[in-house]
Amino acid sequence: MYTPSDLILENYARVLIDFALGSGEGIKKNEVVLLNFDLPALPLGKAVYKRILEKGGNPIVRIHEESFSKTLYETASNEQLEFFPKKYMKSLVDVIDHRMYLIGAEDPFLLKGIDPKKLMLGNKSTQIMKKWLFDKEDRGKMTWTLALYGTQGMAAEAGLSLKGFWEQIEKACFLAEKDPIAVWRSTFKKLEQLRVKLSNMPIDSLHLTAKDTDLTIKLGKDRQWLAGSGRNIPSFEMFTSPDWRGTNGYVFFDHPLYRYGNLIKDVRLEFKNGKVIKADAVKNGNLIQELVKQKNADKVGEYSLTDTRFSHIDAFMANTLYDENYGGKWGNTHLALGSSYHEAYTGNVSKVTSKGWKDLGFNDSPEHTDIIATGDRQVEAIMRDGTKKIIYRKGQFVV
Repeated sequence: MYTPSDLILENYARVLIDFALGSGEGIKKNEVVLLNFDLPALPLGKAVYKRILEKGGNPIVRIHEESFSKTLYETASNEQLEFFPKKYMKSLVDVIDHRMYLIGAEDPFLLKGIDPKKLMLGNKSTQIMKKWLFDKEDRGKMTWTLALYGTQGMAAEAGLSLKGFWEQIEKACFLAEKDPIAVWRSTFKKLEQLRVKLSNMPIDSLHLTAKDTDLTIKLGKDRQWLAGSGRNIPSFEMFTSPDWRGTNGYVFFDHPLYRYGNLIKDVRLEFKNGKVIKADAVKNGNLIQELVKQKNADKVGEYSLTDTRFSHIDAFMANTLYDENYGGKWGNTHLALGSSYHEAYTGNVSKVTSKGWKDLGFNDSPEHTDIIATGDRQVEAIMRDGTKKIIYRKGQFVV
């Protein structure tokens, strides 16, 4: 059984605490960090916990044992699935400055066979918590990050040995480098230069063409592109939250999607005036159909492209955090059904009301599911004056 070395885990913890949290600046003394992790990720959890203390922070630890989730969905009534300890969770949101989740599920198919309707019902209760977290982040009072701890179960689903799976993690996060944080800063600097170029272009809409794909996405008023900010480690994508009302056409996703403990393959979506009018998949199509029935989950919250020059991930990882950053031959494109990222707004996010977000075409939903395509594609930008320019082809930005 492969186990990452102490040095790799220490480097990983430093990347997360000294760099990822705080939007590339790390945590400050006396700040409170909510550290969530799946039980198999305990070795990394311990390293992160130690690093929080070394930096003078105050950790709050929540460990998740995956079989509890299965017991919940197999046993709980609908009323219990909807239960939400409002006062407790609000006090938790109020006290934290940062939050982190270390993903380390041993069984990616744990919830296989659970009625999709029950899964969606359980997800519904997270909407209140999600709004509190988003509001605090909009005020600049909190940052977050996600990271992956490789397990035998994940590796098996990805068709890799555990060592091979960890090799992908190590090279994607620069963990074997002498100074991983310096490499991250250099990478983020390059991504920022590209982000500024894209944001300065007067783009009205994007036209995506690929295998079984012809999709138009309207960027919307007062939008900017976003890039690496430490929110995910690794993160190489260039993304934005478009005006959902301007999405039209059809799109095919060749990359398998793991969601709610199930594998969904070959997803196809068709949009008309911003809404999904047809959703299907070769495998577990019923789950994707139930997913889009949730509040505003039939609308786009994010559109993203990853340039193969930045990402070193070249294997299927059976995990969205890595698969949405896939490099390979053609990079990837993905869109998320559900909630938008307010950071894509160019104005002061703390001043925008709920009605304001709605008027701008930012989507609000308890769902946010990234669906990925890794085949060759072309993205053409249609400018506000009607001129056109190809901005992405053969897996790379060309701006």
